[in-house]
Amino acid sequence: MAATPAQEGLPQQGKSDEPDFGEVDRALAARPSISIRLRIAVSMSLCFLLTAVVTVAWMVSVREVARSQEDLERVNRYAFELEQARRYEKNFLLYAASMDEALVHVDAAHRLLVDARRSMRARDGTDFDAVEKNLLAYGWYLEQLGSARRDAADARTANAGELERELRRTGARAVEDASTLTYQQRLGMHTMIRTSEIVAWAGLIIVLLVIAYLANNLARQILRPLGRFVAYTQRIAAGDFSPIAPARRFKDEFSDLALAVNRMLARLKAHEVQLARSSRMAAVGTLTAGIAHELNNPLNNIGLTVEALLDGFDDYDKADKVKMLEDVSTQLDRASATVRNLLDFTRVDSPVFVPVSLAEVAAESARLVGNEARLSGVRIDLALSPDLCPARGNPRDLQQVFLNLFLNAIQAMPKGGTLRVDGAVCEDRTLRIDVSDTGIGIPEEHLASIFDPFFTTKEVGVGTGLGLFVSYGIVQKHGGRLEVHSKVGVGTTFTLWIPCADAPPKDDGQAAAPSAL
Repeated sequence: MAATPAQEGLPQQGKSDEPDFGEVDRALAARPSISIRLRIAVSMSLCFLLTAVVTVAWMVSVREVARSQEDLERVNRYAFELEQARRYEKNFLLYAASMDEALVHVDAAHRLLVDARRSMRARDGTDFDAVEKNLLAYGWYLEQLGSARRDAADARTANAGELERELRRTGARAVEDASTLTYQQRLGMHTMIRTSEIVAWAGLIIVLLVIAYLANNLARQILRPLGRFVAYTQRIAAGDFSPIAPARRFKDEFSDLALAVNRMLARLKAHEVQLARSSRMAAVGTLTAGIAHELNNPLNNIGLTVEALLDGFDDYDKADKVKMLEDVSTQLDRASATVRNLLDFTRVDSPVFVPVSLAEVAAESARLVGNEARLSGVRIDLALSPDLCPARGNPRDLQQVFLNLFLNAIQAMPKGGTLRVDGAVCEDRTLRIDVSDTGIGIPEEHLASIFDPFFTTKEVGVGTGLGLFVSYGIVQKHGGRLEVHSKVGVGTTFTLWIPCADAPPKDDGQAAAPSAL
């Protein structure tokens, strides 16, 4: 998501570049809602539906296998009944036994064949009509042969011989048909068993793939926003309070979390402004002695001049009176300038980024701390060239940064020393400003916490621990950075990098409002 000019810190026709939390929150809340709970419920329902379909398909295949097993049992019993009929046929032909038992088994075989035909529905292309016709013919020959033997005095007639031949032929064909039915049914049952296995394994694989896809999709929909929120907390910790903007067409629980975070950011932003003002007022409190001296000198001069004018008004000529009044006017301008600088410094307004001369800002800040420096025996050496390219920033905020750094440097030199400010333009169109002192230095173990809020190494009542924290945040807002190098007993150097006014805006991922949720 590209950064807008306001997000990049560029001036925007005198308007503030602060993010509009209300507009972003309305955009977050206006989208249709598709909650994570609903997506989980839909995913679980799909898994259940797919599992149910696979289970039903497998149960159908198992039922078919069971039905095929029943058909196979019927065919086996049919073949068994035929074999029994053939056995009694043999006894009849060889030993003149009764034919009734054979006919009983043929009738039983016919009933089984009818049941098998109704169940199998002529599967595997079996011609049940032919099988049944041959079975009925076999039974008819049994009846005819039995009747012929009972009615004829001589069983060995020509007609009986023909009946025996047809009986054996039709009996052999019936047994062959039974064997064919048994083979076909076994083959069909084995095919169904393999089909059932394939259905079971294919269903299991499909269910696993769908579950893996849904789980991965849900994980991405949950873990990605969590990762973004980790990035949000990191940039918030770095001082970037830009709101979380919508990027998707729907909202969910993370959108509610984004709204809560935006409300928190709005409060943090307001508290940051309060901290900046507190730090500014603390700086004014530190400057009180110097400011009192700065105001007291012109007031004393005005008082003395007015008193002298009143006492010898008639003794002074017009030229002397004019000169004395001009002195009074000069002292009044001096006092007014001091008060005006204080009012400008403490005024609260919307920050606007414009081209600003850091040399002038540093000089103005040096004038504010001039008396404080003189009282502490500190010499201020401003080595910034007026020809340095202007920086892109807010003059009042940058003045607060310089003032905080100057006050820290003066307080670090209680026995006097030198405060030096110099700078140069880097190759990437960035201004580098060094604020160095010859003070007591900062212990190495404190350097990592020097920019933390309320952290201070000063005595109670001397510092609030907000100056460097606020300065660090102001510099980051300007797209720059602030670093410190110090050695105990030698001194401290704060290095400030601020983009030049003509430098191209940097899209580092923090200037623009992050898109998500």
